[in-house]
Amino acid sequence: MEIITITKENLDREHICCAISNNKDFKVLSKKTWLSERLQDGLIFKKGNVRGKCFIEYIPAEKAWAPIEAEGYMYIDCFWVSGQYKGQGNSTLLLDECICDSKEKGKKGLVVLSSRKKMPFLSDPDYLRHKGFMVADTANPYFELLYLPFMKDSVVPKFRHQVREPKIESKGFVLYYTAQCPFTVQYVPLIEIIANENDVPFKSVKIDSVVDAQNSPSPFTTYSLFYNGKFITHEILSESKFKKMIKEIL
Repeated sequence: MEIITITKENLDREHICCAISNNKDFKVLSKKTWLSERLQDGLIFKKGNVRGKCFIEYIPAEKAWAPIEAEGYMYIDCFWVSGQYKGQGNSTLLLDECICDSKEKGKKGLVVLSSRKKMPFLSDPDYLRHKGFMVADTANPYFELLYLPFMKDSVVPKFRHQVREPKIESKGFVLYYTAQCPFTVQYVPLIEIIANENDVPFKSVKIDSVVDAQNSPSPFTTYSLFYNGKFITHEILSESKFKKMIKEIL
């Protein structure tokens, strides 16, 4: 498979979205805007020359939209190979591209957000451990920061202190999110409507800068939902799942 690196010159014409075929879809356009703004920070987006879920996205950890301390590392934002492209060595191909590129840039290693067991929207821990990644740090209730050092004496990355026990002071539902995932711009307004229809307190907080992301209350800045100050989930909720959650909680 040919690997394509996204640039400002080819961003408009390339298919970059994981599960949306229409390049003009508003969700895709939101994601491309976010990508375009991050390219100047050193973000790299590599994809197979296909219209599907086959890509890796990474950025220098100092500019990562994640509450971590990993100076000199490269942070993997998103790594997804699925559907017909699984089981053909494409994951290894993309990861090797990332490793080679990061070594050429003089990085200390790679770091990525994962979990104790495989969960939606987080990188597969079993695959990463198979590739040599180790646990650098943990945060409740299930997050793991995995890393792959290129040198034995590399400093071990860690979470920022505020996310080890994710919590906030606000009452009701509070949702922190970014435009990194194209589905947030669709589902955040929809579940806010459901909350209003059910007279449930709900507030959405869009993270719009790397500073705000690095100071966020949860390891997963793309989407993190709290209720009465307690972290509930990082999974992007559909309307039906949010309705179910309201019934279970209330």
